[in-house]
This record gives sequence, structure tokens and C-alpha cells, in this order.
Amino acid sequence: MNRVYGVIGIKAKMANWNADFTGRPKSTSNGDIFGSDKALKYPMKKMWESEGKNVLAIKSYITKSSKLVPMTLGERYSFLVSKSAKELTTNKVISDLFSFIDIKNFGVTFAEEGQNISITGAVQFGQGFNKFDDTNIEVQDILSPFRNPKDKTGKEYLNATQEEKTRDQSTLGTKITVDEAHYFYGFSINPKAYEEYKEILGDDFKGYTKEDYEAFKKVALTSATAYSTNSKFGCENEFALFVECNEDECYLPDLSEYIKFDSQKREVDLTEVKELVGDRADIEVYSNPYKLKVITTKTHKNIFTLEEL
Repeated sequence: MNRVYGVIGIKAKMANWNADFTGRPKSTSNGDIFGSDKALKYPMKKMWESEGKNVLAIKSYITKSSKLVPMTLGERYSFLVSKSAKELTTNKVISDLFSFIDIKNFGVTFAEEGQNISITGAVQFGQGFNKFDDTNIEVQDILSPFRNPKDKTGKEYLNATQEEKTRDQSTLGTKITVDEAHYFYGFSINPKAYEEYKEILGDDFKGYTKEDYEAFKKVALTSATAYSTNSKFGCENEFALFVECNEDECYLPDLSEYIKFDSQKREVDLTEVKELVGDRADIEVYSNPYKLKVITTKTHKNIFTLEEL
């Protein structure tokens, strides 16, 4: 296969697609809201996991000293392959790593005892910047049904002021969302990234295959919509662009920079992308036709039904 380039669009409405450590939507120093590549990869990995595929780089837990703690990368590997990495040859560990669908796509740095392996993934993402002009951050106060265990009780409560008594009734929290945001992630796929491993692992290793690409394409269209947690409810896949090169030497920049988004009309204009790509590649476009208008003359499909529009 030749290179593939594209863009994945995620809509967030009264939701928080990617929060920073303060709970607010992640943003640059000048205030531009964006989502990290990790925020997009996580629901992809969760969807693969729910389908019964082998996923390595995802949080899982182990019991230690009667406490539930996250596994280390080495413990996760040992749990899934039933052997410790230090007991195996480097070639065997590399072969095992490529058996995990997330590693086959995104790569991994596997620095564990006895091994020091770095695999650059065939699939690479940029940061997903919000192109909606009128995004507002909404902060909601949330009242918990439980009192903070550190609050005053007994005599301390009787001697407290009315303000302290009111405050100590139950715990207050906040939920932070955006009213509306539209994130666009550029990505590239280089199937030849694994050529060197074909020599190391032999004929049994086929590299990045058509089946790997189809598995990625499926989660690129649906994983955000499928992943409905409290903060992610309201986030959905609304747009996807796949540019499949039909020649070997086809090198394109981050295509998300060439997408024009009209915030008033909720309209995506792909004119510059079409001019940039020319006849070097086949272009496929998927979108939510009920909420988003796309200006394109290329193959255009419904992102939910996959039917041509």
C-alpha cells in the first residue's frame, strides 16, 4: 500500500472532549482549544478492546497489598502473553508487540527490564484544533449527596458558624464543558514504516496490511460516538477524510490546516484540499449530513450509515 493522509473531525456539544489537569478544555497559551492525539487514540483502543482484539497500551489494574493499582507496561505485557519480557528474546517480544492492534497502528516505546524497544507507528496524528469560532466554556456546580469526611462533626459542628454549617452539609464539585466545539485531527499512515521489521521477523511478518488499515478506518469513523462516558457524552464523530495515494512518492502536509470551517453555517470546505491533492490520490469523505454541510466533488458518504450521499 502507498501512503494515506486524512482528517478526523470530532464534535463536542455540552461535553469536554479533552480536559487538562484543572478540568478545563485543553488549550494553548494563547487560548486556542485543542485535543491531544491521546484523547483520540483512547476511544479507538477502547473500541478495539470491546471487539475482543488484543490491546496493550491501555489502563488495567492489579491488586497489590489489598489495593487496586494500575499495571506497569511490563505487567500488562506479561498478563497478556503469560510470560515476562525479560525471559524472552528481543525478536520474540517485537513479534508479540506487533500482535497488538494498537501497537501495530500507533507504535510503542517498550523500555522494560531486559528489553529496550521503540516502534514508530505507521499511523501518526497531529493535535486536533477547534475550528469553531464561538466556543464558550461552561462551568456547572454539582452538589454531591455525601459530606466531606474532613468536615466538622459533633461539638465542632454545634460551635460552627451558619456559613460553615451550610458549607458542610455536602460536597460541592464542578463539571466543565464547552457549549460547542469542532476538533479536526490531521493524520498520516506510512505502511512502509515497518519494512525493517520484515527482515528481523522473517516471512511471517507482513507489515502494515490492508486489514490493519480497515480496522483503523472503522474506529476512525465510529469510536468517539461509541465512547459515551459522563464527560464524553455529546462527543461524536462528525467528519472523516481519507486521501489514499495512488503513487509511491506522494508526500502531503497536515491536511487539517487546509480545511475551511464556517462556524455560522456549520460548513466544511475542502476546496484547498482538492487543489493540493490533485490527481495524486483518491479522496473519500464521510460526514454527518444532518448537522454538517461539506463542499466536495469527491466520494461523499454518511458517517453513520456509510451510504453514499
